[in-house]
Amino acid sequence: MENNYNEEKRYLRAKKRVKEIQGFYWHLFWYLAVNLFLTFGSSISNLFNGGSFDLDQFHIGTFSVWFFWGIGLTAHWLKVFGKNILFSKDWEERKIKEIMNNDKNEF
Repeated sequence: MENNYNEEKRYLRAKKRVKEIQGFYWHLFWYLAVNLFLTFGSSISNLFNGGSFDLDQFHIGTFSVWFFWGIGLTAHWLKVFGKNILFSKDWEERKIKEIMNNDKNEF
């Protein structure tokens, strides 16, 4: 009975983790799709209508969307993938063993 409970808990945690990862990749997709459209959309439509590629559209406002949304995307990446970047469980276990060995040698 307890084994089924633990298995169900593991399954729900894994399902939640997959949803978090999937959410990040959708965020990345829309970040690229929207920003590419905003950056190059009007120039591409000019080309199709017989105009020329307009470099005047590239100003600070065009790239501020990339920048500020990129900050949000980076925060989302850190939330999903950046857990314990510096202090992982492996690091923690190694440090505990190291301190225990140092204590054993001192006493």
